Amino acid sequence: MLRATFQHLPGIGPVTEAELWRSGVRDWSDLVRRPEDWGLSARVASRIGREIVASERAYAERDAGWFGRRLPETEHWRLYPEFARETAYLDIETTGLSPYEGIVTVVTVHGGGATRTFVAGEDLEELPAYLRRFPVLVTFNGSRFDVPFLLVAFPQLIVPPVHVDLRFVLYRLGHAGGLKRIESRLGIGDRTGVEGVHGLDAVRLWHEHRRGSAAALERLVRYNRADTVNLEPLLALAAGELERRLLPPAPPTLEDVATAGRIGAG
Repeated sequence: MLRATFQHLPGIGPVTEAELWRSGVRDWSDLVRRPEDWGLSARVASRIGREIVASERAYAERDAGWFGRRLPETEHWRLYPEFARETAYLDIETTGLSPYEGIVTVVTVHGGGATRTFVAGEDLEELPAYLRRFPVLVTFNGSRFDVPFLLVAFPQLIVPPVHVDLRFVLYRLGHAGGLKRIESRLGIGDRTGVEGVHGLDAVRLWHEHRRGSAAALERLVRYNRADTVNLEPLLALAAGELERRLLPPAPPTLEDVATAGRIGAG
């Protein structure tokens, strides 16, 4: 999907992008090859050409942030799956709904071939440095909750330049509600061992841990990890569905027409 994206180019918004798709443009190279075919003036075509060269360079250098700074945040999902290796899925647990009244207790980061959980009082202070290795962040409602909470807890935190908030990506597809409800509706995600655990339970489990229960912390970590790891298949489903809905079928090429003629003649 990323190579079929044009909204990061100067002067191209969603309407023009959709017109290009309907005309059969499916890759940056298509736009460069015959810009006059798509109604672009020589001046605009030259400028877009330079930006496409920069796009190819950023793509080759694995610079997800370059695209993130140019695309609307609502379209950051388009970097999947091209930047899957550089993606961090994240979820936090807290003792309250406000970062000024509660604390961050547990954070899990899933990505780069590993799943790591940080716990307050143990290694939570290592989170900012660990997260810095990822240019792409995926959360569920993280733009409203997780990220603001973490920025208060860690003022030095550098938020990845690409942020996919799955709450709004899934809502765009008609899937409203909380994470667990959407998982259940779509039949996605593994919650073995933490079935029925919810946000208020996470607060209770943290307080039980603080009173000395190792089992409570183990259950809390397992719950937090499920919230985090389950984001990966949800993003894969959402990105695939959005691509199918947005991209119209490509018009047949001359080779397709010729092949169909030979088959019909046979």
